[in-house]
Amino acid sequence: MILSPIIISIKVAIIATITTLVIGVLLSRLTTKYNFKGKDVLEVILLLPMILPPSVVGYGLLILIGKRGIIGKFLYDTFGIRLIFTWVAACIAATIVSLPLMYQSCKSAFLKVDPCLEEAARSLGANKRKVFWKISIPLALPGILSGVVLAFARALGEFGATLMVAGNIPGKTQNIPLAIYFAVEIGDTKTANILLSIVVLFSFIVVYSMNKWTKKS
Repeated sequence: MILSPIIISIKVAIIATITTLVIGVLLSRLTTKYNFKGKDVLEVILLLPMILPPSVVGYGLLILIGKRGIIGKFLYDTFGIRLIFTWVAACIAATIVSLPLMYQSCKSAFLKVDPCLEEAARSLGANKRKVFWKISIPLALPGILSGVVLAFARALGEFGATLMVAGNIPGKTQNIPLAIYFAVEIGDTKTANILLSIVVLFSFIVVYSMNKWTKKS
């Protein structure tokens, strides 16, 4: 009973972090390098999940991916795919709520990259793709990794939105925060204390290791 929520939480957090890393890097690069119509609106939409209550985010996801939702109904009617109350829905919820942290960290990292270095690389014959991977990414790496840690920690501790779209199904969608909450509800403080100790210790190790690496860099 204790092992299952841990495995589910780590699996969901890893998938959500990888997804937010790709989306966060691409969107932050786009918004820092280019000016386009609707840029401000896009940034507001990206940051909204960080401001809105988790239950509101969860209800918004229900409208989108629920069985009768805009996306969910299409997937179910066309392909027979049901997202709601699955671990996939938990991954989507964790991705949505952790994306603002990843985006902000990546954006700050790219803003600190000296454009003169990028221009120098271009003047030496490097194309945009090579400049991005060889110059921009290495210089922005500490900020990007900070975003990875923050997004992973946020995804690991996701509760409200996950409960709305994935439910509390033991062995399927029940993550550590849900397991702790419902263990306390039924008076099983022993399980709640064990899970609490595990998630606090794990989070401490991750953040501490990241801080040590950043200082060395």
